Formats: sequence, C-alpha cells, structure tokens
Amino acid sequence: MTTRTALVTGASRGIGLACAKALAKAGNKVVLAARNLEKLEAAAASIREEGGQALAITIDLSSPESIQESIKKAIAEAGPIHILVNNAGVTKDGLSMRMKMDDWNQVIQTNLTGAFVAAQAVMSGMMKERWGRIINIASVVGEMGNPGQANYVASKAGLIGLTKSLAQELASRNITVNAVTPGFIETDMTAVLSDEQKERITSLIPLKRLGQADDIAAAVAFLASDNASYITGHILKVNGGMYM
Repeated sequence: MTTRTALVTGASRGIGLACAKALAKAGNKVVLAARNLEKLEAAAASIREEGGQALAITIDLSSPESIQESIKKAIAEAGPIHILVNNAGVTKDGLSMRMKMDDWNQVIQTNLTGAFVAAQAVMSGMMKERWGRIINIASVVGEMGNPGQANYVASKAGLIGLTKSLAQELASRNITVNAVTPGFIETDMTAVLSDEQKERITSLIPLKRLGQADDIAAAVAFLASDNASYITGHILKVNGGMYM
C-alpha cells in the first residue's frame, strides 16, 4: 500500500487531532499543524505511540506567509502532501450591529482565506502526483445561519462555495475536494456552553445527543480514502439530523 502524507490544520486538539489519528490509523503519514508547538508535539507523540507516523509543524492560519512557509517545511520533511484537511478555525462572536471590523476580518482571514492559501500551496504537488484529497471542515451553521456569528457563518458558508469551485477546477487531475459540515460536537468550543444551552441544542437534534470528534474523523478518513474516489464537490453533513 502506498504511504500518503496528510496535513491537518488545527491538529493539536479536538476535531483536528481526531482526524489526524484516524488518517494515521488508515496508514497515512500525518503532519499536524497548529500554533502551539508544545501541544502539537504531545499530539504527534500520542500517534507515534500507537504505531503511526506523525510530525508536528507550527502554522498561523491568519498569515498567508506563515502558511506557505509551513507547508514548504512540511513537504521538505515529510514529502509531497497528498491529503489536506483544512480544519483550523476561530470564533469572535457578537451581534452584527456591534461587530468590530477586526473581529470580522480575523475570522474570515483565518477560516476562509487561510483554507484557500493552504489549498493553493498543495495543489501543484497534487497535480504532479495526479492524486489528491482536499477536505474542508465547514459547519452546520454555514448552511443554516446562526445569530451572533455572522463572521463565522460567512467564513464557513464561503468554505462550502470554495469546495465546489475547487472540485470543478481540480477534477481533471484526479484531485477530489469535499467538505464536512459538523453539527454540535463535544469539544473545547462546546464545553463552555451551560447545561441549559446544551439541552436547548440537543432538543433540536433528532438523534438527541451532541456528536463526538471521532464522528467527524470517520467522515474525513472516508473522504480521504480510495473508496471515495468518485465523490467530489460534496458537502457531507455530520450533524445528527439537525439540518437536512
């Protein structure tokens, strides 16, 4: 079996780490990228302990220069990137009427522009290999909207549009581009919600529970595999039926 290299952004914890572990388990060499090197090293070590191949690299998704440099470094150390998982994201919530331009720009720059720059940085290598997988982690709110999150929702809706355009541009080179839209998943981001908020959210989910990071990782591992070779431009909802 060919060993492929997967780069996962926001891989030091939560959904990103779960994706990195699932891809490593499937036999891929994994590059974990995020801002905190200490957390990344610990995450990479946990994958190596389970017999996987993992490398940690710092990246700042709000800086195009940092993204390009980090991906160059990843390719130099781990070989061509065959699989890119654009998972890193930030929130700066607030009502639109009072939202500061800095909060708008930072979220769009990191979540949407950062994903585009990362995809751009791996495209030519994938074209040469004539094989590639780009998987964007969007969000259920990018499909249904959410009050108080105009910047985040716009960034995730933008990722969905980006996914479809890239899928059309890259298909002739055997590169598939898909998105996963998680619903409410038990992570550090949802840990701050009160019991009352969690109950209200759960009442809106037909499966009556929050999802797990592994639910998203399983979808990502499938889309990154040869079994998904005829799927591109698809938006895979992993949300417990919250939005159909």
